[in-house]
Amino acid sequence: MNAPIEVVRSARARRARLSVDGTTGRVRLVLPVRAPLKPALAWAEGKAAWIAEQRARLPDARPFAPGAEIPFEDGTLTIQWDADAPRTVKRVGDVLHCGGTAEGLTRRIQSWLRREALRLLSADTEEFAARAGVVVTKVAIGDPKSRWGSCASSGTIRYSWRLILMPVWVRRSTVAHEVAHRLHMNHGPEFYRVVAALDEHDPDASRAWLRRHGAALHWVGRES
Repeated sequence: MNAPIEVVRSARARRARLSVDGTTGRVRLVLPVRAPLKPALAWAEGKAAWIAEQRARLPDARPFAPGAEIPFEDGTLTIQWDADAPRTVKRVGDVLHCGGTAEGLTRRIQSWLRREALRLLSADTEEFAARAGVVVTKVAIGDPKSRWGSCASSGTIRYSWRLILMPVWVRRSTVAHEVAHRLHMNHGPEFYRVVAALDEHDPDASRAWLRRHGAALHWVGRES
């Protein structure tokens, strides 16, 4: 079955552009605001072989199923499910124990991961904010597809919960980046000097890791 094509009009587009999103698998056709739709769609549909090739390269979905291994910080956690065990997820070493219905397993595992992400990211943020001498008014998490973190002028920093799936040094590098925005709400030279002072590793190395491995983390917990 052919994947549906999502049409997006953009004032910045100068020509039709077709892409397959590595984090969602969606096929997107970006068009200039006044470009005719019908011939553009015909052109995109004629690229079916190219679309199929790009989708074949997408990361494999990694559902939260019994026996599945989940990347977690610098290692992995294995899901152990027993229908007769308590529903509350409990970590014992490198094993996540969970009971209850099989249908609710994905939701319970993700809820546990989100809580752990908020706990660890809150601690990281507090630590880096103290180093930088800034105040972060709130730490929140979500599941954005286009960014790993964001800092608002109000002092709220939001992160992707999927940072918990990354090596610790990459997660902390991301936190250092967002905390630096409490001093400079831009990406100018002064901002990057603050990042370099806060980050415990090479910021370029963490960005390279995210470019190479980040998209695959959006397929963790997905059924297909």
